[in-house]
Amino acid sequence: MGNPTHDKNSQVSFLKQRLNMFLDVLDAIDPEDTDLDDIDNLIKMIDELENKCKEFNHREAPESV
Repeated sequence: MGNPTHDKNSQVSFLKQRLNMFLDVLDAIDPEDTDLDDIDNLIKMIDELENKCKEFNHREAPESV
């Protein structure tokens, strides 16, 4: 899937792209035709974004000596 992103600007860019993907999916969903699987997929996307934010924050945390 590629090398880990350590540069803060690259991390922010990555998160923006993923958030825009989520918004595109959200916009494309027809509320009349949405089922539980669609909702579960949206929740999964949000969880993945949250995990990636935590991962990026962890990389930036200074290591204690």
